[in-house]
Amino acid sequence: MASNTPQKKKLLKYTAYLLTFVVGLWGGGLLIDQITGNAQGREAAQAMIERPAPEFSLPDIDGTLRNSHEWDGKVVILNFWATWCPPCRRETPMFVEMQEEYGATGLQFIGIAIDTAEKVQDFMDTYGINYPMLIGEDDAIAVAKDYGNRYGALPYTVIIDRNGNIQFVHRGEMTREMIENTISQLL
Repeated sequence: MASNTPQKKKLLKYTAYLLTFVVGLWGGGLLIDQITGNAQGREAAQAMIERPAPEFSLPDIDGTLRNSHEWDGKVVILNFWATWCPPCRRETPMFVEMQEEYGATGLQFIGIAIDTAEKVQDFMDTYGINYPMLIGEDDAIAVAKDYGNRYGALPYTVIIDRNGNIQFVHRGEMTREMIENTISQLL
């Protein structure tokens, strides 16, 4: 029985990735709400509003361990994503533009990739990503759960104010208007 344990864990891991992919295709968690017939996932995310952002440490694309407190005092947009997630790919160019436009005012995008460093590096090179990119696979999934992403939906975005409190949480693709409506009150 014990010899099957690693195989079962691997199967569960790939099943979770597949489910996350399907959820991402359906708007980052909306499919889960339809399947379960309720909004438990949305409620878990919304329960994070006004709470202090959980501390975490993950390696960046170069392998350097980065701590979330590094960006204290800034308005932080955490974006949990993966290279294989179509809505994630669509919103990335907007994040690059907004980091360029608002970075000097204290806005900091941080990508948290549920993917391998090699795939993320290729993606960063293609899209000219100009903000920190953290890599985590399973560890990143755990951080996302700490931030209220109960079902592992992608993309999943959290906006944190300068005092370190969560002010906005969204499962699914972001629009510029959604971000600007939130950050206009925080910058």
